[in-house]
Amino acid sequence: MAKFDETPIIKDPARDGIVTAPELREHATAGVHCWPGKEKDFTAIGLPPERVPNWQEKAIEKFGELLEKNKALRVYMDICVRCGACTDKCQFFLGTGDPLNFPVARAELMRKVYRRYFTPGGRAFPQLNDAADFDEEMLQKWYTYFYQCSECRRCSVFCPYGIDTAEITMAAREIMSSIGVATKYVTEVVAKVYETGNNLGIPSAAWKDNCEFLEEDVQEETGLPIRFPVDDEGADILLVPPSADNFANVDTMIAYGKLFHFLGIRWTTSTYCNEGGNFGLFLNYKNLKQVNKRIVDAARMLGVKTIIWGECGHAWRAAVLTPTLNGPMDMFDPPYPYHISQFVVDMMKKGAFEGKIDKSANDDLIVTYHDPCNTARAGQLLEEPREIIRAACNHFVEMPADTIREKTFCCGGGGGLLTDEIMPIRMAGGKPRAMAVKHVKANYLATICAICKAQLPEVMGYWDVPVQVGGVLQLLTNALKM
Repeated sequence: MAKFDETPIIKDPARDGIVTAPELREHATAGVHCWPGKEKDFTAIGLPPERVPNWQEKAIEKFGELLEKNKALRVYMDICVRCGACTDKCQFFLGTGDPLNFPVARAELMRKVYRRYFTPGGRAFPQLNDAADFDEEMLQKWYTYFYQCSECRRCSVFCPYGIDTAEITMAAREIMSSIGVATKYVTEVVAKVYETGNNLGIPSAAWKDNCEFLEEDVQEETGLPIRFPVDDEGADILLVPPSADNFANVDTMIAYGKLFHFLGIRWTTSTYCNEGGNFGLFLNYKNLKQVNKRIVDAARMLGVKTIIWGECGHAWRAAVLTPTLNGPMDMFDPPYPYHISQFVVDMMKKGAFEGKIDKSANDDLIVTYHDPCNTARAGQLLEEPREIIRAACNHFVEMPADTIREKTFCCGGGGGLLTDEIMPIRMAGGKPRAMAVKHVKANYLATICAICKAQLPEVMGYWDVPVQVGGVLQLLTNALKM
């Protein structure tokens, strides 16, 4: 795989602040595509199994439906003045130098179609109004560039008009999915949730077996009877982690078990829905709603009091929509989405860890924190992870102020982009985050997102940044006097 220029990204005053890497490359990533979805997965998740014959007509019909239902989308189509404030804010432009990865340029692919079919000037005089037909060439550009956007919303933070570019990307994907055009990665993951209860396609028996294996492994390590319960009816808490925590990020899964054991809380996971992640967010509204409903249904079936979402960014972004998507959560305590970081901080405030944390246990670590886009910008989990890190570690350093909290850079793999065929895009998109980590010279990069935990080790290795990537909760449980 050819590397992109490894020169650190710099400000170029001659370009009025536009970031170069070091020079713009015309359509540098136009040939990098996600693989198309398979017929069986499209059918399983309620999409046309192949592109519909009258796809142009149907796509414009769907576009009009979205404009009617989502008034903000129509506003976003009309109010952009192409000022360029978002241009140097997107990590995919910063990494690739492709001008169609300007957020405004990507959104213009949709606005051209909007002007052609939904404005009087565009219908009458398309060339004079910068309008374009939704033809095969335009569809291919949509498919390429709306799947080179991670819906991270960083550009929106800097937009003087408050345009939410992620909403535009989501609308484009909704339109494409309605005519049978979507990626293999996203559609396959959603289909696996309906089939097995999780994104990885792990059967219930394998989930239970791995939980039992963890119990044996942790007891051998600690001497403590730490449990990883499954389908425990009447438990106090249903934990919905990303399924990767049970099979890849096992240190995070072990940390959940240690935490609940320390607090003496009865908890469980569910084989019906043991997955917090919701790839419907990257496809269409119908599947976003349906995948989210499975979590609430699992909690009701088990009769738990509380649902807690684990360390996953887009899981939390979908979680905060739960009351809107699937009605009130009045039967739970609290009656709103609750994140593991919020839970831990609440326990701290109640004195549950008083005198029980040995921060020196993490003294070999210089920790910095990566704000996942979906917990920071879309979920407002800004201070809770930092409170946990400060409570558990003596050496915590922040990355530069313009790369954290609401201004955080995406890891480069979110939004349904964590797939190998677009690895050049992922590595290029991760470059700004890698440079920020390199700047602070940390040796542990903490985060609360499973996608970030999968993407960032690849990114850090690619850009030669020697740092371990891990969760926040494991820092706490590593320091707990069990």
